[in-house]
Amino acid sequence: MDVTSQLPIPLPPPPLPPQRLHKKIVSIQKMVRDAYKQQASDIHIRVGELPRFRVRGQMEVYELAEVVTPKIFEAYLNEILTPSGQQRFAKTKELDTAIVYPGFLRCRVNCFQTLTGGAIVLRLITLHVPSIDSLGLPPILKDIINKKQGLILVTGPTGSGKSTTIASMIRYLNETVQKHIITIEDPIEYVHTSQNCLISQREVGLHTHDFHDALRGVLREDPDVILVGEVRDRITVDTALKAAQTGHLVLGTLHSKDTIGAINRLLNIYNPDEQAVMRMQIVESLVAVVAQRLLSTTDGSRCAAMEILLNTPTMQDYLLKGEEAEAYQLMETSSKEGMKVMNDALCELMLNGQITFEDAYNISPDIGDLRRRARNDGLDPSRSTRRDAYTAYSYSPR
Repeated sequence: MDVTSQLPIPLPPPPLPPQRLHKKIVSIQKMVRDAYKQQASDIHIRVGELPRFRVRGQMEVYELAEVVTPKIFEAYLNEILTPSGQQRFAKTKELDTAIVYPGFLRCRVNCFQTLTGGAIVLRLITLHVPSIDSLGLPPILKDIINKKQGLILVTGPTGSGKSTTIASMIRYLNETVQKHIITIEDPIEYVHTSQNCLISQREVGLHTHDFHDALRGVLREDPDVILVGEVRDRITVDTALKAAQTGHLVLGTLHSKDTIGAINRLLNIYNPDEQAVMRMQIVESLVAVVAQRLLSTTDGSRCAAMEILLNTPTMQDYLLKGEEAEAYQLMETSSKEGMKVMNDALCELMLNGQITFEDAYNISPDIGDLRRRARNDGLDPSRSTRRDAYTAYSYSPR
């Protein structure tokens, strides 16, 4: 009898504990290229979190990267900031700048500190300046930007595409007239190449030390058109109004929900005892207000819904008297002149099959009114998800 056959069979050694597979640190340049492929508008990087992309308004985790550590974040700062930029960020805890990938795209960059550590948000900006037509914007914008003087306001929440709309209007001027356009930006987003127009772009921090210094000097630089960026304080409003009243066309952006609210937003910058005088100056200088929102389209792109106020003599009379209900009613009944209220814009996009009823419902200022307009125009909201031949330009928010 073979004794060895009765010996217990030895157990195999226990498996080694699985080793964590470390992902290679993904550079910001790689993230930018991957985000561009996914049609993302923004990249979010923060210590303690996986990077995320904003794709068609939704935040999506970037699976190819690992959780950002303080060491990785420092490497990202070294990749995108100059030594002086890093010093400014260390001192002020926040920084606005831009980076360029030649022949590919630009990124607007904001660095800031949070509870868990540093953070970076990059906004992807194509080097190609879109046209009004390619964006599917109302043709009335071409008439608005052709005015010789006055104030044009483009309003909407952050990320609603205001900068893209203004860039398309500047492109239209650049292709059709001969003027000098000066922009004061923080930072520069779309880069314009002079064609028929001479375009001078200035970035705060690079070409001027202070936004208000640039504003004070702009009237001595012989401009026809001035882009002042965001209208955020009374110095900017005062300068914009002075420029508009002295024969210049001025463009600015605001954060407001609708067109009439934008005018009230400007007035609220001033003390109550100044508002009557300022109302007269603002209304007399005003050319138009465009309020816009971005929506996802049924073909997976994005488009802008626009409310448009034109400062016609009748509109000016209502605005001077503060008769907002009458001004709104005039917008509703003046579609032939190019005016439009938001629900009209939403209903039109639904009829064209570009957006769903649900998306329109979510941003409508008056849901009952939107339903009534849809019924009157023969639209069945349950079928508003249909596609049609329209293919929208990828309208990245700026």
